Amino acid sequence: MTSRIDITLPEWLQICLNGSSTQNAAAEDNRRQSDMALIRRAFEFAYQLHQGQYRKSGEPYICHPVAVAGMLRDLGGSADMIAAGFLHDVVEDTDVTIEEIEQRFSKEVRLLVEGVTKLSKINFKSKTESQAENFRRMFLAMAQDIRVIVVKLTDRLHNMRTLEHLADEKRRRIALETREIFAPLANRLGIWRIKWELEDLAFKYLEPEPYRQIQEYVAEKRVAQEERWTKVTEMLQPRFVEAGIKCLDISGRSKHLYNIYLKMHRQNKEFHEIYDLAALGIVVNSNEECYRALAIVHDAFRPIPGRFKDYIGLPKPNRYQSLHTAVIGPWGRPLEVQIRTLEMHHVAEYGIAAQWKYKETGGSNTIHWTASDDKFTWLRQLLEWQNDLKDAQEYLESIKDNLFEDDVYVFTPKGDLVALNPGSTTIDFAYRIHTEVGNHCAGAKVNGRRVPLSTRLQNGDIVEILTQKNSYPSLDWLNFVRTSAAKNRIKQWYKRSRREENIARGWELLEKELGKPGVENLIQAEPMQIVAQRCHYQSVEDLLAALGYGEVTLNVVLNRWREVVKAQQPIATAPQVPIEEPTSAQKALWEVASTNSITSESPIVGIEGLVYYVARCCTPIPGESIIGVVTRGKGIAIHRQGCQNLENVECDRLVPVHWNPASKLQSCPRTYPVNIQIEVMDRVGVLKDILSRLSDQGINVCHAQVKTAHGQPALIDLGIEICDQSQLEQLFTQIKQLSDILNIRRISSPEE
Repeated sequence: MTSRIDITLPEWLQICLNGSSTQNAAAEDNRRQSDMALIRRAFEFAYQLHQGQYRKSGEPYICHPVAVAGMLRDLGGSADMIAAGFLHDVVEDTDVTIEEIEQRFSKEVRLLVEGVTKLSKINFKSKTESQAENFRRMFLAMAQDIRVIVVKLTDRLHNMRTLEHLADEKRRRIALETREIFAPLANRLGIWRIKWELEDLAFKYLEPEPYRQIQEYVAEKRVAQEERWTKVTEMLQPRFVEAGIKCLDISGRSKHLYNIYLKMHRQNKEFHEIYDLAALGIVVNSNEECYRALAIVHDAFRPIPGRFKDYIGLPKPNRYQSLHTAVIGPWGRPLEVQIRTLEMHHVAEYGIAAQWKYKETGGSNTIHWTASDDKFTWLRQLLEWQNDLKDAQEYLESIKDNLFEDDVYVFTPKGDLVALNPGSTTIDFAYRIHTEVGNHCAGAKVNGRRVPLSTRLQNGDIVEILTQKNSYPSLDWLNFVRTSAAKNRIKQWYKRSRREENIARGWELLEKELGKPGVENLIQAEPMQIVAQRCHYQSVEDLLAALGYGEVTLNVVLNRWREVVKAQQPIATAPQVPIEEPTSAQKALWEVASTNSITSESPIVGIEGLVYYVARCCTPIPGESIIGVVTRGKGIAIHRQGCQNLENVECDRLVPVHWNPASKLQSCPRTYPVNIQIEVMDRVGVLKDILSRLSDQGINVCHAQVKTAHGQPALIDLGIEICDQSQLEQLFTQIKQLSDILNIRRISSPEE
């Protein structure tokens, strides 16, 4: 097979294909021979499956898996990881199943491949939903084996390196996802090398002009910077020798371009005003030598107050350790200095992969961790609440929020370290400890002093939460909590505490749509349990509660029910108001209507040439099933089928009608009045946010009324003009994505 390969393979892969190049190959232990055989089989299988496939750049597709496997090898990955690097795209891009991967290789290889395989063969309603479900699967796989994300990061890194061959819109989408999710993930795992390259590559495509300028500026400064490093090294080396400190390395490291860009943006400075463009790295043997070296640096140069950080005594959650200080250099400008041991340096560069790469004795290169390990509490916390979020957009925002890198570090009274998002309050801390601690929080102490629950926490604070059994969350908490986890827990408690009310409201919504007999038949029907499961709820009551709360829409429930019934009984249809054989009066009306041609100016088919109006009790809009009712002196009233006001209407007054699809093709389609009620957490600016979303959709607001009560949600009644049902559904989805929205529903006209 190797003779047919038309790409340049790395030396290590040639060894896998041809056998070891060392003279002692026959003496290799069985484990190493088995690893080599596994890697070879994985490459040959991937090469065969990807043969004839090409990337957008025109190169053979196998170049990508080879590059990914090579990066995993450089990180010290095990044979299973390297094999997964070769195979990570075969399930997605070929007909091979994940079961076949396990049969041919191993269960571990299957887990790694399955964890990074996208759900590309499932049809989703939107890209957002697809993206959210792929991340859900990836995080669940990470919980079983954290190596899944290392494989995914190397895959993403190589894709970013070759991103210039894609269309501009796709480049920006991938670059934005990389910056917001994958680079923070690399930071959480401590893999600095991958983090900074992902950020710089994303920077290149998202802000191309600033990227180019900073790249040129750094290149111009490089020679002068190297001269400064040489001067500082010559000043410090003799002092280290005199103090008996063995300095393993002392060198300058330029900061990556995106880091410089952020400093310029945050500090509102030009490039020439940024002094700490690089840092001096000092590597010694032991922790004790780190602190001694720090003393020498402070003796040689004047330290800058407030710029010292001890990450050795207080490591970051990603296991990063180092001493950071800033001094005034010999050229009169600030100089950042980082002092660490060799092991700390390896962890800083390779993160969790440091143990694979630098501790390979006794087969330790097969080490892998799960979410139960203390170092991955952030992953456990993410998994704890991700199933509570049904909305795809809200879930993605919560991921980004949870992966935010600039954490605040506080302590429990027992001295345990807790990492929180910047701006977090005592309530965020309480929910980070445990959901029940947050739900029963009655007060808080920070550094021994009683403080308001809205108090923002600072680095080093010692936080104690006071709980009481009869204390419960307050709606006001949502106005100041910072973390998505806390917000979701508060909303979850609020939903559960009003469960019966939500169930009744869900029943009411169905009753308005289908009529009381229709609802009773629907709820008692066996297919409804299947509908609940398809909507991700365990029981019909859970589904009704979610419907009443606004977590799922009425149209979604009815559409799922129709799908289930149609699959079981193809003839069955959704319950509708029964329409008997037309009477003589109806036939006369129909004959008059049939004499008129159906044009785009006739929005309703069946009453052309007759006087009609849209009933305000149910305000039907195009896309909904409708029926006409003959009135005395007012013409034909157009109602939604299932309207409560139709229960006592004689059948001979009903006129069969439907919306004219041609009317939608007009350049200026007609609009229809719709009244909606939005239940929200009372906060400043919530009405403005809603009205802005309506304006963005080009929807006119006829009237607005806000009702508030102390300690209760606010009710916002809006009268709007809508073109059709699809526009209304889209609007409901958009509004639900706003923060602090509890429920949204259609209501009757206030004039009725």
